[in-house]
Parts: sequence; structure tokens; C-alpha cells
Amino acid sequence: MKPLLLTALTLSLMTAFTAHATEPATTSGIETPNMDTSVRPQDDFFNYMNGSWLKTTAIPGEKSSWGTFAKLRDDVLPQLRGIIEKAEADKSKKQGSEAQKIADLYASFMDEHKLEQQGVRPLAGEMNRIRALKDKKGLPMLVAHLTEIGVTTPYALSVRQDARASTRYAVYISQSGLGLPDRDYYLKKDDAKLAAALAKYELHVAKILQLAGDKDAAANAKKIVALETELAEAQWTKVQNRDPVKRYNKMPIKQLAELAPGFDWGHALAASGVANKVDYVIVNQPSYLSGFNAVLDKADLATWKAYFTWQLLREASPFLSKDFADAHFDFYSTVLTGVAVKPPRWKQAVALEETSLGEALGKLYVAEYFPPERKARMDELVKNLLAAYKTSIDNLDWMSPATKLEAQAKLAKFTPKIGYPNKWRDYSSLTIVKGDLVGNVLRASSYKHQRMINKLGKPVDREEWGMTPQTINAYYNSTMNEIVFPAAILQPPFFDAKADDAVNYGAIGAVIGHEISHGFDDGGSQSDGDGNLRDWWTKEDRANFKAKTDALVKQYNGYSPLPGYYVNGALTLGENIADNSGAAIAYKAYQLSLGGKPAPVIDGFTGDQRFFMGWGQIWRSKTRDEQQILLIKTDPHSPGQFRTNGTLVNQPGFYDAFGVKPGDKLYVAPEQRVNIW
Repeated sequence: MKPLLLTALTLSLMTAFTAHATEPATTSGIETPNMDTSVRPQDDFFNYMNGSWLKTTAIPGEKSSWGTFAKLRDDVLPQLRGIIEKAEADKSKKQGSEAQKIADLYASFMDEHKLEQQGVRPLAGEMNRIRALKDKKGLPMLVAHLTEIGVTTPYALSVRQDARASTRYAVYISQSGLGLPDRDYYLKKDDAKLAAALAKYELHVAKILQLAGDKDAAANAKKIVALETELAEAQWTKVQNRDPVKRYNKMPIKQLAELAPGFDWGHALAASGVANKVDYVIVNQPSYLSGFNAVLDKADLATWKAYFTWQLLREASPFLSKDFADAHFDFYSTVLTGVAVKPPRWKQAVALEETSLGEALGKLYVAEYFPPERKARMDELVKNLLAAYKTSIDNLDWMSPATKLEAQAKLAKFTPKIGYPNKWRDYSSLTIVKGDLVGNVLRASSYKHQRMINKLGKPVDREEWGMTPQTINAYYNSTMNEIVFPAAILQPPFFDAKADDAVNYGAIGAVIGHEISHGFDDGGSQSDGDGNLRDWWTKEDRANFKAKTDALVKQYNGYSPLPGYYVNGALTLGENIADNSGAAIAYKAYQLSLGGKPAPVIDGFTGDQRFFMGWGQIWRSKTRDEQQILLIKTDPHSPGQFRTNGTLVNQPGFYDAFGVKPGDKLYVAPEQRVNIW
């Protein structure tokens, strides 16, 4: 039966590009001017594909990094601006319409003169609420309120699918509370750059408090940093948080009092609007809540007031007068990411639109910029990659029949979402008032919070998207068991409708394979096809899988994008599995798509070579040192050069396509290559 399966699969794969079967592609899709052919592809494929671009391209002053993702994002922004300006110019728009909200939110951000007149006054009511706190008994209600309006508090409350009962929504409580990107910024005292950032952070906190009228700003800043440091000490690391089973700690609400008896959880959950809707919560990091309780007891009320005031100001600073906005930029952009130039104000306004009215904007973006034929062609590609994955699972030599059966069952239940949602978000309950920027920002946060709380007790909305159509990205959601590809990523160099098949399989095909692979990475593999955490592996198969992933951790631990800083192979494991597996599956799909016929040679490159070149060019990027350090600490993805080279050294087809041999820098002995799917 296997030959029949392959024949059917081959026919299926051949349909993906029938749109231009009668009009052969005239382009390879390879951006040859970016290449540096003085570099041997066998030694450094990333620089071979992108070396000329790396030498001649400067990171724009307003950016912390630059590359394919950032460039596409920058290309989309003027399109979104045009959509917003059309809404502004539309004299027929009605009050309460999405067009009115889009236009007035943008106008509110662009009215710098009014913001200068107002200073910190738009926050007066919220600051008075914090000042009025008489004792710590009022903290639970305050935390609930601040959480609703989008202000960071010591813990985060969210409503998501129950990871062990994915047909229902549950309340999750997670660690939070820091003003710096990761606990390492507080705790790694032996890292000079992180220590310097922490010192500058304290100065920044003091400056913002001073701008807000705090006469004891320096002393309060010191107390705030000390408090956050204690919270950081109690937090789990990024690597610890990657384990979905350890993060799942279901407990009755009353048990929260055992973890943090000094905090009135009944009042906190009631004020958040969830107390009467659930009888249990899921705590992601139980030991953190105990640590938070200790900090709660130790710090006096005045320190907590200063802390919450700071977190409020931190959230609001970009939307206040120039002195606040500039100070915020100087620390969070310049100090932490190396960016010295503020982006144009209109770009900042578009970013706010996306966080507040993202799908309203996305609906208009899709209508104007997303041709239907792209979605149709992407539908076929996704089907082809799923089919190739099905064949690959059948042929695995390290997985038993019992586990293969479960893997196939999960694969069969994958739900692809492409381009844009079938059902758009309803913004009718969100009020946007022209000239009230801070109020608009707080109301948008409250709208999102209330929308989240309203899910409790209702059926899971399987039409919901976690990204807007204009996002340059894609994702896998384990509890939905879905792969999602927003419209904006479906353009060159990821997807080129005019290019030969090879580059599309190497680019968007491998991205599709990447997202499918997340369902089977070290985290995703712990959930079944219905999105529930369940161990469906035999012990032997799980051990075989762990041996392969341990080797991948070791491989990426050896990569260093900056002197003294190494990729964290454990933190990036899931993405590295997905990169390696996605490229492998896409290559198999491409081979099958040829139907036994030779691929054309275009621009002097074979089809197999163009496949891997498609992969190499999508990770083209440059990153400022400060941003690279931040990413190493917080980002589960490896840097672009290692997503390229680190993946290719494990691909047998790459060795054949480019004649990689012992002695070449990218050569790895066959027995040391990590091949998973």
C-alpha cells in the first residue's frame, strides 16, 4: 500500500502550483544581489546567502534589528497608515463605528500639543486611587483593577483553555511584576552589561517618579528595585516555564490561601469578575506565589504604593507628555535595545491601533492587500506539508507503531487557519474618545480584559485568532491544535507567487513545516489531538526522542552571536526542533512535488539548491548588541545565523545539494546529525 500512498501524495503535491502551470515561473525567487559568493556555502551558508546585504546594510536608526521580518513589517506600516487616514477622511462615518474608533484613536495619539498641556494629569484619578490605599487589605482589589487596565502587577490573571480539558475555559494565575525583561537582569550580578542595565533602570524609575511629582523619587526607586529583585528571586526561569506539565497546577480557589495566606484571594478574584464563574484555578508557578507572599509581608505599604505608582507610570509614559515619553524611550529602547532614534510618531500611532483595534484594522487590510488567490495557494501548500508529515511519521525508525498511531491521530486533527479569521472581533463595547489618549489606552485594556473574562462558562471559540492578519509571523496553538498563518507573511521572500516552486517550499513551506512541528516538539508533544495534556508516548519512544533533543540542546549551546554570550539550547529547544523538522518535512514535500521529473536549473542553481537558498534568505538579519543580549535572555528563537546554519548541518539533502564534505566548516558526521521527523 505504501507505493499507492506516495503516488496519491505526489499527485496532491503537484496541484499546489497549478495556478502557474501554464505560465512557467521566470524567476528563481532567490535575491542574488544579497549573496556573497566569495563565501563557500559549505562553510557558512548564512553569509553565503546574505553576506553582501550584511556588509552594505545598516540597521535603521529607529530599529533594534533589521531583516526580512522587520522589512516586511516596515512595508506594511504605510499600508495601515493609509487605511487609518482614509477612516479619518471619511465624513460619513458614524459615532461608535469602527471607522470612528480607528480615526479618533489615531488623532488622539497624534495631538502632541494637547498631551503637552495635560502632562501627567490624565493619570490623576488612578494615582489618587493608589495614594488612598490605607492598608494592605486593599491590595487585592487594587491589583485586580490595575490588571484590568493593563498595568503590570505581581501576578498575572488570564483566561485560557484548560490544558487538560480543552473544551472549557479556565482561570490561570502566573508570575509577573517586573519592569525589566527577565529575572537575570536583577540577579546576574557577575554580568557587567546586565548589572549596568539594572543601575540605569533604577535611575530611570527615579526620573519617572520625579516627573510625576514624587519628592522622594530616588529613595522610592531604590525600594522599588529591591522589591522587584525579591520577586525575581522567586520567579521560575524561562527554561523551567517551558514545561507545560509542571506549569499545570489545578487547585480549588481556597488552596490559594495556603500558597499566599497574606493575600485575600477571594476579594482579588471577586474584583476581577471571576469568583462566581469558576471553582478552581490553574497556577503556573506555585512556589512563586509563596515567594510573592513573603515579599508582600516584608515590604511596607509605602513601598507597595510607590511600586504600583511606578508600574502605572511605566505603562502610561508613552502616551503622556514628551518628557515622560522621551524618558521611557531612552531606557526601554536605547538602554535595553540600542535604539537611538525614535520612530516617526505616525508609526507609534499605528502600533497603538494594532494593540487596541487590531482586527478592525486587519479587516480593512485584508480587503485591500490580500488577494484571494494567495489564500487558495496557501491552502494547498498546508495540505501538502501535512501529507508529507503523515508519510514521515510512518517511516520513522525510532518510533514504535503504538506511538505512531497516536501521532497520526493528532496530525489528522490539525486545524489550519490562513490569512484572516472567518469571524471578526466585535469592538462595539469599546469607547474611543477623540482627545483622550490615556483614557482610550486604559479603556482598550479594560475592553480586552472584560472580553477575556466573558469567556468563562461559554463554549470555546475555535474561530478566534491570536494574531492579526497584518502580523508578519505564524504560530501553533497546542490547546486548539491549530496552525495559523496571517495574511501579511504570505509575500516575498516567504511566499512568492511568481517564483519557482523550490524557493517557496524552502521558505513558506518550511515555515508551515515549522508550525506543524510545534505540535510534536518537546512541549507540544505532551498534548494530544484534542489539545489536552496527555502522555501518549511509550517510555522507550520518549527516551529516544529525548536523546535526540538533548543532542540538539548541546548543538545550539555551542553557538555564540556575541563574545561571552551563548545561545541557550534549552530555552530555544522547541523552536530549534521546529526549524530542523520543518525544513526536513518541506524538503520531502518538495521532492514529492516534482513527480519524478527533474527540477529546472534557474540562475545556475538546481532545484535542491534553491530550496535551501530559500531557507537561508528568510533568516537574513542584523541585530544590535543590546537587543541581542535581551533576546538571548528572553527569546525562545535562536539568532538568524544559527537558524540557518544550525538547521542545515542536520539536513542530508543540504550535503548532497552543495557537496558538503569532511573538512568543510558546516560538515557534521552523519552519526552526529540530529534528524527527528
